[in-house]
Amino acid sequence: MSSRELVVLGTSSAVPTRHRNHNGYLLRWDGQALLFDPGEGTQRQLVHAGVSSSEIHWLCVTHFHGDHCLGVPGVVMRIARDRVTHPVKAVYPASGEVFWRRLRHAAAFNDTSVIAEHPVEGEVAHLGPLTARRLSHPVESYGYRLQEPDGRRMLPAKLKAHGISGPEVGELQRTGQVRGITLEECSEHKPGQSAAFIMDTRICDAVFDLALGVDLLVIESTFLSPEAGLAKEHGHLTAFEAGQVAAECGVRRLVLAHFSERYGFDDEPLFLEEVRRSFSGEVFLARDFMTIPVPRRL
Repeated sequence: MSSRELVVLGTSSAVPTRHRNHNGYLLRWDGQALLFDPGEGTQRQLVHAGVSSSEIHWLCVTHFHGDHCLGVPGVVMRIARDRVTHPVKAVYPASGEVFWRRLRHAAAFNDTSVIAEHPVEGEVAHLGPLTARRLSHPVESYGYRLQEPDGRRMLPAKLKAHGISGPEVGELQRTGQVRGITLEECSEHKPGQSAAFIMDTRICDAVFDLALGVDLLVIESTFLSPEAGLAKEHGHLTAFEAGQVAAECGVRRLVLAHFSERYGFDDEPLFLEEVRRSFSGEVFLARDFMTIPVPRRL
């Protein structure tokens, strides 16, 4: 299997800090990469992370608050300057079309035709392996889920019991049966890998729909619980709420991000403490330039 991993480019929220850049998250997935929410400075963060513009195949914006999109002009110009030849799908809320146009053409440069725009609208939108769901935020915001199709896992003991080996194994996988023996008799269901990306939102049904059973969940954790009222007012989650989502949805690996500038690295134990009140699984508190693998399916 090709590399599937998250490269964290920025982890702050509305205001960058000395240690946290504006948002930016790159998910490598089988030779392609999905760049989520390129905030201000993302082009430089990509250089520091050793990520080439030629890796980017998807450019996904959750909403048009500046910390989630002000890096779009630099990324677009870099794709053009580096003469990327493959299509790059740009996904963003259709209601923010005017902002997309301003960002897409923010300066004079030799443009590129490879960027294919896919504005999303409605409660749910499907774009191949990517699903977008509308979240709850003061401006229209979408969360994204990448889902690999389910498959079958071959069972060597069952194959041996039926005398199936060599080329017959491939035939069984292609056609579904060999000598009257079915694929179901020699294999078991294998769920596809999945990852979800949930930024600015209050708790809502879409959060749980996106996160259900995912292997990797990247989710905003802007505030700690003492600021729960502020979080709800401004359309954000607390670390405790992020942990609740992960626990209820059976998330395998949880990544907290999008931290308010009021918190420093010394506050990280408090975020972990809140998450642990409900979630006992793997937790990463994202920092800029951290690389986090997508956990392999067993």
